[in-house]
Amino acid sequence: MLRGDGEANRAAGDVKIYLSGDKTLLGRKCVSVVGTREVTEKGWVRASRLARELAQLGVAVVSGLAKGVDTAALQSAIEAGGNAIAVIGTPLSKAYPAENYELQETIWQRHLLMSPFAEGERVFKANFPKRNRVMAAISDATVIIEASDTSGTLHQAAECRRLGRWLFIVKSVAEDPSLTWPASFLRNPKTAILERTEDILQALG
Repeated sequence: MLRGDGEANRAAGDVKIYLSGDKTLLGRKCVSVVGTREVTEKGWVRASRLARELAQLGVAVVSGLAKGVDTAALQSAIEAGGNAIAVIGTPLSKAYPAENYELQETIWQRHLLMSPFAEGERVFKANFPKRNRVMAAISDATVIIEASDTSGTLHQAAECRRLGRWLFIVKSVAEDPSLTWPASFLRNPKTAILERTEDILQALG
């Protein structure tokens, strides 16, 4: 059974964070790798490669443990021998989606599992931006792998802008003529098009 170790000292504004696992990971460079649940095959490959390369460079990979991009990123970071931080949209004792139960268990036991939801708290779809807010707050940068103009991932992009965190958009998304959202974020001086993993580390210094 998953269980929490209590409240984290690090919070996103007035959001309390509950966590279980290796708290020291929050002291490392942390990069969120996020995007759509309905990821394309190319998006899955991009998320996996980026997470693997970040892990090999000693960066903790952060994601939300949803289907799609989140799963690809966290699995790849772990398989590469790196560290993973999962910020979930349920209390720590629940796994959603159910198919990610074993992955969540692995992260709880060997990495770090976080949630802005207390045990017993009811969670609705409208609460999920709170999870994105936490991910943006604990990450030095966020990378969006794939996202439509109506994707919930854009909540995290907005939080990056509000908090002054780096936001990277992969080149294929930034140059997709069917999307309108990248242009509005690329006007921000701390938003950039991602072409290589090294671009992130150079920006973070």
